[in-house]
Amino acid sequence: MDLDIVDLSRFQFALTALYHFLFVPLTIGLSVLLAIMETTYVMTGRPIWRQMTKFWGTLFGINFAIGVATGIVMEFQFGMNWSYYSYYVGDIFGAPLAIEGLMAFFLEATFVGLFFFGWDKLSKVGHLAATWAVALGSNFSALWILIANGWMQNPVGSALNPQTMRMEITSFFDVVFNPVAQAKFVHTVSAGYVAASVFVLGVSAWYLLRGRHIELAKRSMTVAASFGLAASLSVVVLGDESGYLATENQKMKLAAIEAMWETEPAPAAFTAFGFPDAQARETHFSVKIPWVMGLIGTRSLTTEIPGIRELEQQAVTRIRDGIRAYDALMKIRATPVNAEVAADVRTSFEDLGHDLGYALLLKRYVDDPRQATDAQITQAASDTVPNVPTLFWSFRIMVGLGMFFIVLTATFFWLSARRRLDRYPLLLKVAVFAIPLPWIAIEAGWIVAEVGRQPWVIEGVLPTAAAVSNIGASAVLLTIIGFAVLYTVLLVIEMGLMFKAIKHGPEPDDEPEARLISKNLVPAE
Repeated sequence: MDLDIVDLSRFQFALTALYHFLFVPLTIGLSVLLAIMETTYVMTGRPIWRQMTKFWGTLFGINFAIGVATGIVMEFQFGMNWSYYSYYVGDIFGAPLAIEGLMAFFLEATFVGLFFFGWDKLSKVGHLAATWAVALGSNFSALWILIANGWMQNPVGSALNPQTMRMEITSFFDVVFNPVAQAKFVHTVSAGYVAASVFVLGVSAWYLLRGRHIELAKRSMTVAASFGLAASLSVVVLGDESGYLATENQKMKLAAIEAMWETEPAPAAFTAFGFPDAQARETHFSVKIPWVMGLIGTRSLTTEIPGIRELEQQAVTRIRDGIRAYDALMKIRATPVNAEVAADVRTSFEDLGHDLGYALLLKRYVDDPRQATDAQITQAASDTVPNVPTLFWSFRIMVGLGMFFIVLTATFFWLSARRRLDRYPLLLKVAVFAIPLPWIAIEAGWIVAEVGRQPWVIEGVLPTAAAVSNIGASAVLLTIIGFAVLYTVLLVIEMGLMFKAIKHGPEPDDEPEARLISKNLVPAE
């Protein structure tokens, strides 16, 4: 078997990233739900809300600890497996990661200790402030990570220094307020809110089915259904914004998601179902909804969305322009430090430098892109097409589950408003079995985001094949096996601790009324 260092490095990062992201959404969402529950406790003085905060806080703590352990590994991979990526864009990519660690993670990690150990040492308001600090820290952490990832999707506010061969920030404001990063942030954290809401709904439904902790379960479901419905609706709205931005910045990703092989007359139809055939370049048994894709992708009825074939032809042109930019770059680098670069060379690089990354696609086939043949240029252009079937189905799984979450949370919101949460055992069972579904939707969404960017690690700037470290494939394969074993053990530990805590249920609180409520001796208001 021919082991490719690029594919192995991608697989390792995908393995660790997807595993790490099993924990991130629940941390983000539960932190806000905890803050809402404790706020209600402080405002009403009802001990049942304190008991709820402590119970769900225990599950939050288990998830938070494993999530931190798995997240650290990812940052080390940038230096080990992706050293040229770190060199090429480290001055830009490293800044959001550093800010995330200093501003967000330290905030979250500091106050999470106060949350767990400060119940009897802080005032009610003081402890509430610590809980909200944990929630803000969790969300700020996601913000800076997604600013970094958003820049990979849409590299604004930066430019290549031809002397150092490193990307440099030209506008930190543009990097931070990158529209792709902002859309990804609100979409991702909303998905985390949905995941936590469905988790709380499912666990609470399990308690109701067994007649345990009735008041805690009902109140938890009320909060989760309300919060989850708002979050589910926002995910759909914000996902629409991501689709619109993809039309501007990642046209090939959008065409691949739709399996749109040819440019369609405006407004383009949305393919609700079909079987994309990458070899034949057609979609079999497609079912299309007129106009919808045009409205999502362009917000108009007159603007076309280019198809894959047209975008491939555009890639050929950009590769040829990139070769000219590469030639100018080599001439600039060959010029002595104190000598002046020829005006025509500098002008050529400034005019065509934005296509330099397309020339680097040829590095897989020839050492010097200037020596590439027409066949190699055509092959490099075809490399700009990501895995269409993977994107097509991942997107539809994500969207289909997103619609299901709206129905699920709306149903329980309606039942909660009419105080009928325990009247329909079948719906409670649906809520229990729905617990893993948000994670499937979220992982599918990340597959759409990251596979859709291929063959780029930085969209249009640095190909994935050029970003890897020069290390042996066997070393990467060995670490993949090691991570798979280690992460499987951690997953078993995580699930074991979660199941144990859920089965045990909430501890009776130390406030008198909470003890009576937990024994069902007095009704909870």
